[in-house]
Amino acid sequence: MDTAPPRDSGELTYRDAVADDVPVLVPLIESAYRGESSRTGWTTEADLLHGQRTDPEGVLAVIRAPGSRLMVVERDGEPLACCQLEHRGDAAYFGMFAVRPDLQGGGLGRRVIAEAERSARETWGVREMHMTVISLREELIAWYERRGYRRTGQLSPFPYGDERFGIPQRDDLVFELLVKDLTG
Repeated sequence: MDTAPPRDSGELTYRDAVADDVPVLVPLIESAYRGESSRTGWTTEADLLHGQRTDPEGVLAVIRAPGSRLMVVERDGEPLACCQLEHRGDAAYFGMFAVRPDLQGGGLGRRVIAEAERSARETWGVREMHMTVISLREELIAWYERRGYRRTGQLSPFPYGDERFGIPQRDDLVFELLVKDLTG
């Protein structure tokens, strides 16, 4: 009889990534957004973008940048999710958010974003959380709206021609700024 605890029995832990985490975090981020493995979850961008989502240099830059953190979410030492937090004056920027595709849809993402907001508010005293999302990602934007984020209508161009961010499959990609008030 197997008496081992279920895989998800441990508590979630949150910590800042270090350089040694890069080889594990790059595939985690890639799996949530690109390629066939991303289709297991619902955050895939595989129909909009091919190629890479990030690379080791990009992840390491986030880890090392002043005023920036890459938060790793683990259970029993196994990375399940991550997100970038960057201090920008009265706001924090939330990005590079990835939840392992086979764990999406079970509430983990909600817990991670809530912890990111709490941490940014307490660590930096920020009043708002900002993020940019590809404007065509209506389902994802609706998820963020249910978490209290609002669309601003402020658009910024997708970095066409810079394959570090992927190979666009459409010519109408733009980012929209979403904002959440953290003071309430």
